[in-house]
Amino acid sequence: MTETKTTQGNNPAISRRVFVGGLAALAGMGGAGLDVTKAFAQATGSAQKIADHFSSVKTMAGEFVQFGPRGEQTGGKFYIRRPGRIRFNYEAPSPMRVIADGKSVVIGNMKLKTWDIYPLSKTPLNLLLSERIDLRGKMVRGVKEESDLITIVLGDRSIFGDSTITMMFDPKTYDLRQWTITDAQKKDTSVMIFNVQTGMALDDKVFKIPYDEVRNKGR
Repeated sequence: MTETKTTQGNNPAISRRVFVGGLAALAGMGGAGLDVTKAFAQATGSAQKIADHFSSVKTMAGEFVQFGPRGEQTGGKFYIRRPGRIRFNYEAPSPMRVIADGKSVVIGNMKLKTWDIYPLSKTPLNLLLSERIDLRGKMVRGVKEESDLITIVLGDRSIFGDSTITMMFDPKTYDLRQWTITDAQKKDTSVMIFNVQTGMALDDKVFKIPYDEVRNKGR
């Protein structure tokens, strides 16, 4: 399969400013009077085209910068294969790995050989990795269109509680720029991606979870 290199934000600092600005713009969606519902429906329709394009990208790989809830910054490489698979390899000295294999998500410390495991279906990450992102359902919490950014907020209170995932796309290329997962305590973990390639073959072993190590944790 042909690899296609995209040009997504090579400067993470600039991307972070765009991210913060996008959230500020999203916060201003309310208070627009009787036209809010109509405007939201129109925005959702336009955003669905972008979401469909993103859903059609079955594999992605590139570099990332992650900002934690306390402002800590880490980076590394990521791999995505739709549906349900993702891997983050953090750069040294971080010993962390994050792997989703379509069923579970694990967060591992390779130095300490410790793992935490969660059902993928119970995390907002499942929305990012779904076969198709459908914005017509009840999970849409907000859509904001600007000339240089489309911001989509997704969540499902019946599954994720107050946790949400915010995705930001380039409105011209439809490229995903970044996403943020906000947990129930309103703490944000933001991931900016760049030097992205799409359409490559990614083997199952890339997303293999070492279940033997996970089950034996604490022994």
